[in-house]
Amino acid sequence: MKVLVVEDEPAIADNISYALGTEGFEVVCCSTGQEAEAILGKDSIDLIVLDVGLPDCNGFELCKRIRRSSAVPIIFLTARADEVDRVVGLEIGGDDYMVKPFSPRELAARVKAILRRTAPTDLKEPGETVGNSRGPFAIDVPRMKIIYFGRPLELSRYEFKILEVLISRPGWVFSRDQLMERVWGEPGVSMDRTVDTHIKTLRAKLKAINPDLNPIQTHRGFGYSLKESL
Repeated sequence: MKVLVVEDEPAIADNISYALGTEGFEVVCCSTGQEAEAILGKDSIDLIVLDVGLPDCNGFELCKRIRRSSAVPIIFLTARADEVDRVVGLEIGGDDYMVKPFSPRELAARVKAILRRTAPTDLKEPGETVGNSRGPFAIDVPRMKIIYFGRPLELSRYEFKILEVLISRPGWVFSRDQLMERVWGEPGVSMDRTVDTHIKTLRAKLKAINPDLNPIQTHRGFGYSLKESL
């Protein structure tokens, strides 16, 4: 698998490249956002290690541009440990966040963990088909697509996985920690606000197709569920 390392400090980039190389990854390195976008335009990249403080752009802004056309996993690197930065990074589509200085071996372990948990998952029950339908929803897991009232939803990877989890158990109340564990791979990886933000954007996208229906229910103090009867 190929990892793109976007880091302008040569010593850090070399350490990351060595640690990932020893784990069997093919590593491509660059030092600017412009170079990163050029590489993404021509190469198939499985994961990006992205420094927030690049010489030509902010890593968060680069992530936003990447997310317009790609769901490739992204790990942010930063010299700042502010929790608000961590939350912002995750909310705009980042998968993890490491503060400098860090262990290159730990980074390699996180890369492997993220690649495992971001692989398309099939939450269907035994006997269900790929084209699984529940009420107005139809799910195509391998293609990561959800159809709502016959119209495809434009979803980010996390929006897809949250909605997939809710659809898999109509009426079941999932706590924020349960959604974090099933979607991001571990409970408590971010603040509750991250789940709430993704639910808010999901509701807006569902409402744009059917303004009269609000299929996602909020259970104050507990979490979220999908209505059983739609």
